[in-house]
Amino acid sequence: MNGEAAPKKAMVLAAGLGTRMRPITDRMPKPLVPVAGRALIDWGLDSLASAGVEEAVVNVHHHADQMIAHLAGRKYPRIVISDERAQLLDSAGAIIRALPQIGSDPFFILNADTFWIEGATANLTHLAAQWDPARMDFLLMIAVMSQAVGYGGRGDFVMDKEGLLARVPELTMSPYVYAGVAIADPRLFEGEAVHPVSLNRFFDRAIAEGRLYGARMDGLWLTVGTPEAIGEAEHAIAAAR
Repeated sequence: MNGEAAPKKAMVLAAGLGTRMRPITDRMPKPLVPVAGRALIDWGLDSLASAGVEEAVVNVHHHADQMIAHLAGRKYPRIVISDERAQLLDSAGAIIRALPQIGSDPFFILNADTFWIEGATANLTHLAAQWDPARMDFLLMIAVMSQAVGYGGRGDFVMDKEGLLARVPELTMSPYVYAGVAIADPRLFEGEAVHPVSLNRFFDRAIAEGRLYGARMDGLWLTVGTPEAIGEAEHAIAAAR
């Protein structure tokens, strides 16, 4: 991070309805779906704790009481609940609402339904080391298709040799996939009204200004979006042990 301290705070996006995970999510929130004996959200929170993150803001909506009860049992990182039961705010809206808790320093953004098996380098530590606020508004953790388990899309971005990202052109494919982790500067969200809005709008703004960057991850990235993907993820975890 160019001599700066790694982020000590994170925003964990955990309020989605998990519709593709039905019928499991009819009775529990998606972040609590067990994968290899551990709730999905705990895989990510454990990685944040290992990277030195002290506080994680977690937004809740679907089966919020279950989420709050589960997270009450964690000590590291310290959990702050952002309650969205009254209105689901989407990814960027959740951040805007949580800005008072996030503070003014760069922070991690983490999707609660994706995690990874580390390679030779701890990925959050590596991402923090690549963060350069002079050049970047966002730094995204990027997987290539060969590292992705449970992903079936056409790629999310194209990336040049410096890590600068742009959207994949229509009717083409790219090997580069957003792995559900980012570092962001909270100033990007300041002054925004609290309303439902996607991070993609902010990503596109950063692309237009040449300030959206990516860093390749090490290891395997696992995304668990459907009941069938649970088995795929568990097989990958067992094979890596």
